[in-house]
Amino acid sequence: MKLASPHNARHPVGGLALLCWWLGGMLLLMMAILLGVIIGETPLPLDTVAAVFANNLWNASYPVERIDAGIIWNYRLPRTLVAAACGAGLALSGVVLQALIRNALADPYLLGVSAGASTGAVAVTILGVGGGALGISSGAFIGAILAFSLVAALARAAGGGSAQLVLAGIAGSQLFNALTSFFVAKSANAEQARGIMFWLLGNLSGVRWPDVSLAVPAAIFGLVVCLWYIRAMDAFAFGARSAAALGVHVRRVQLVLIGAVTLMTATMVSLVGSIGFVGLVIPHVVRMLTGPRHAQLVPVAALAGAVFLIAADIASRLLIPGQVVAIGVVTALVGAPGFAVILIRNRRRS
Repeated sequence: MKLASPHNARHPVGGLALLCWWLGGMLLLMMAILLGVIIGETPLPLDTVAAVFANNLWNASYPVERIDAGIIWNYRLPRTLVAAACGAGLALSGVVLQALIRNALADPYLLGVSAGASTGAVAVTILGVGGGALGISSGAFIGAILAFSLVAALARAAGGGSAQLVLAGIAGSQLFNALTSFFVAKSANAEQARGIMFWLLGNLSGVRWPDVSLAVPAAIFGLVVCLWYIRAMDAFAFGARSAAALGVHVRRVQLVLIGAVTLMTATMVSLVGSIGFVGLVIPHVVRMLTGPRHAQLVPVAALAGAVFLIAADIASRLLIPGQVVAIGVVTALVGAPGFAVILIRNRRRS
């Protein structure tokens, strides 16, 4: 009897492992969404949540207090769905940027994309840029494109390496953060300034169903684009020249993937503010579990980012009784020590 070669024997195992990761991740995501709806300033029982879902999805007639139904359906559920979409989008953005740039520190926050999106959103909101023709999401998208274009141009002028791109990203982030602060200080009143500063740290309190219709499609679009270019991102692990030698249209792939990252980041920032460390830490953690191949890394990172940000949102409601902590503070409190552990672990391995 002819035995299968080791190369062929690995494919079913890899496919089965990916299926297990995917099913387990989807189950974990559904559980996280359910917990995000149940847990809050006022805990709600599971049977009440189930009754509200049945009433709204299948036109059932279970008796539920109107205030409980409003909290569950109009406040906590859209907030949790946006948190999931935001976490998935930011994690995917980190995966893409780390693959294209071949730098472990690449993420939307570090490369100035988030800062540019924040500046664009604040310019539309406070300064009235666009004369009412631009929405917050459009302003954030334009700001993100301008920020990344500036960072890329500066990095190219400095030599074009990944280290120069990260340094240029740090400079660009500082510049656009300074512009945001200047716009707020110049044109916002005290109440607007307080609200914007809290929003810039990451705030899901004002999220409603219209925001879900923006965040979820943006995350799904980014996931589809990443899945479509899985093999191209694997090829970029050997550098742009090697990817071109393998038949990858380097410039087109870079434009499409960076465009998807910009769209996802701008949409999320316009809805919930700038949230750091998700795009930086989640890809590293998932990579340690699944390996570097993007067929496993992309879907698992999206699920992990979604679950992580839902958990962070739940923690933001519970850390201080009677007060909601900015979700960006929670992600930084978890992400900074987590990234330090990853750095130390990688150094010991090397």
